[in-house]
Amino acid sequence: MTKKPNASTPPHTAAPASPWAPASAREQQREAKRNAVLQTAAQMFNERGFHATSLDDVAARLNVSKPTLYYYVKNKDEILFECVRAGLHMMQAGIEETRRNGGAAIEQLMACMRIYGRIVTMDFGMCLIRIGEDPLPPDSRRELRRLKSAIDLEFRRLITAGVAEGSLVPCDPKITAFAIAGALSWIGRWYQPDGEYSAEDIVDQIMNTLLGSIVKPDAPVTRIAPTRRTAGRAVAAKSASSRKTTSR
Repeated sequence: MTKKPNASTPPHTAAPASPWAPASAREQQREAKRNAVLQTAAQMFNERGFHATSLDDVAARLNVSKPTLYYYVKNKDEILFECVRAGLHMMQAGIEETRRNGGAAIEQLMACMRIYGRIVTMDFGMCLIRIGEDPLPPDSRRELRRLKSAIDLEFRRLITAGVAEGSLVPCDPKITAFAIAGALSWIGRWYQPDGEYSAEDIVDQIMNTLLGSIVKPDAPVTRIAPTRRTAGRAVAAKSASSRKTTSR
């Protein structure tokens, strides 16, 4: 005998879908928004300077209220610390990957130089060079300098290994590492994305200049090929010269 439903019992219905995203999705959204805060702040620090950029300025560019920013960061000092640390972590990650890939010391050194030079043309890397840790409190400065020191030591290690393998001329690893990092870092001071040279152009040319003074002439190292823009200018110049010769 089939039991009839009680008229007073409401029919079973599916539970309504929750309007809230799962915790994992909410965390991903928060992280994405926090990264947007840091990226925007880094761009503005690079454009205006740290002291001339307020949290109100950052909030306005992001189309949010200033109190909204405090959900993602504590204050402007924390923003700068995270921006500079992000640039250093990008460098460390690239250098560590180069080390894992192995190969001759000179090849690893060239790969690390390219990574370093390319990162200082990006928002966080440029912030690392243009603003740095000086405006921050002592504890933050110590942490960032510790990260910088690890990168410096890796360059020294590769230079020492390059001399030992015979691909680099005998040199002081400390001074040479300082010279390399100083020259590559300076790119972040004056590089403009809409300038005459692409980031790849600049890094290639500075690397060739630096390597020309430390690589042994007979070392089995391939010189960096010119980028497309550089090569295009060279071809154009050669073509113009050829036309002049022909017209005489």
